[in-house]
Amino acid sequence: MATASVSFKSREDHRKQLELEEARKAGLAPAEVDEDGNEINPHIPQYMSSAPWYLNAEKPSLKHQRKWKSDPNYTKAWYDRGARLFQANKYRKGACENCGAMTHTKKACMDRPRNVGAKYTNMNIAPDEKVESFELDYDGKRDRWNGYDTSTYTRVIQDYEAREEARKKFLKEQQLKKLEEKDGEQDGENVASEEDEEDGLKIDEAKVDESAQMDFAKVEKRVRTTGGGSTGTVRNLRIREDTAKYLLNLDVNSAYYDPKTRSMREDPLPDADPNDKFYVGDNQNRLSGQALEFKQLNVHAWEAFDKGQDFHMQAAPSQAELLYKSFKIKKEKLKSESKDKIMEKYGNAASDEPIPRELLLGQSEKEIEYDRTGRIIKGQDVALPKSKYEEDVLINNHTTVWGSWWKDHQWGYKCCKQTIKNSYCTGLAGIEAAEASADLMRENMARKEAAEEEPVRQEEKKLATWGTDIPQDLVLDQKLLEESLKKEAKRKKEEMDERKRKYNVKWNDEVTAEDMEAYRMTRVRHDDPMKDFLN
Repeated sequence: MATASVSFKSREDHRKQLELEEARKAGLAPAEVDEDGNEINPHIPQYMSSAPWYLNAEKPSLKHQRKWKSDPNYTKAWYDRGARLFQANKYRKGACENCGAMTHTKKACMDRPRNVGAKYTNMNIAPDEKVESFELDYDGKRDRWNGYDTSTYTRVIQDYEAREEARKKFLKEQQLKKLEEKDGEQDGENVASEEDEEDGLKIDEAKVDESAQMDFAKVEKRVRTTGGGSTGTVRNLRIREDTAKYLLNLDVNSAYYDPKTRSMREDPLPDADPNDKFYVGDNQNRLSGQALEFKQLNVHAWEAFDKGQDFHMQAAPSQAELLYKSFKIKKEKLKSESKDKIMEKYGNAASDEPIPRELLLGQSEKEIEYDRTGRIIKGQDVALPKSKYEEDVLINNHTTVWGSWWKDHQWGYKCCKQTIKNSYCTGLAGIEAAEASADLMRENMARKEAAEEEPVRQEEKKLATWGTDIPQDLVLDQKLLEESLKKEAKRKKEEMDERKRKYNVKWNDEVTAEDMEAYRMTRVRHDDPMKDFLN
């Protein structure tokens, strides 16, 4: 339902409004009419039919959903580039001091700055530019082809047509050269028929197009995309007949394929015939050719930087490569000098006798298997990558590195089994002392647990009936006990008969052992089944 504006309604008015909306949706009540007399669909949701509060709509309407800010002055026209208007003969007041045009000032002048402006020379007054102002609509402001002249695209078509003609002409000349060479080799004998010559002169356009499309390894670069910025380098699609490297071996335990970098370092088919394989893993490229030289260059840069050389491989690659070349030259020179010195001092006994054949061939017990083409199948050691961080550095008399031993969630040294980093190595004596200390700690803990399990036995004290300890040699006096029994009987009789109770009550807190024994003997025990038979 279309509502004019949000206003407060009572509960009864709101209920009536809901009933009216339901009736309109069911067709029992006529539809609501807007200010133009058009019926409003009752099934339109309220958030679409209700007008915003800032429009101050007094009557129900759907105009706020239409293009209610439409302006007939909007246009999609564009500026007339390079158009000129009136050209004056002399300088006018308020014109540009540099060129003399009235449409701009000296600060905004795009002409070449003159030594003496037109204001002072009154010569070569520039014509006035055509200044236009447009009120573009939403689409006009965002139209990237607004103002584009379609006639300029004919030049692009002409360039492509000229390239195509030049390509066809070049291919035809190449084909003619090949035919002339064949004719020269045949010494003038016309072996081929006229039909063959015509077929030879024809250009197979399909093959040319196919060869042009086979540059799948070409690297292209796309810039200024719709998202902005450069997308970097991308390669064309690979040949469709190629098998993806992750499909060469479908075993889950085979070589690992990294989908993010699209790399598979190990050989996916290590047991297959090398002559039938066209892919043996990325490590083949990483350990051969220029990749290995690049690794050596990086290692040299790291080591030189650690030794104080102020250069960086990524910041100055040319400098790093030049220093590496000079380093190799100096290294070879030092090797040759040291070799000459040793031979000069000790002589060269090997030069007098022929070198054994075993040394010439470089025989060893190491087995390396080659295929028919000379490639190594197995037996070659994989070169371990060298890190720029320090490795196998032993300190403080340790024979192993930190982290070579693990116990109880703690790292340590394996040589002395210490878990404190940068500690001094104590060797076997430290291990024995640590074991003895651990055994002593375990014994102490076991003794403590045993002591906690056995509770301390406490002697039970027999308390007397009136709250004191019963002495071992307690003897009751029979006469005093009889008197105490009489007093207890008299007291109970007085409690039963309130009339015999005296006004002046005397209280005596001195209780003897006989008095307590008399109270115990005459006391009524309610849980005693024989209490009714007592006197």
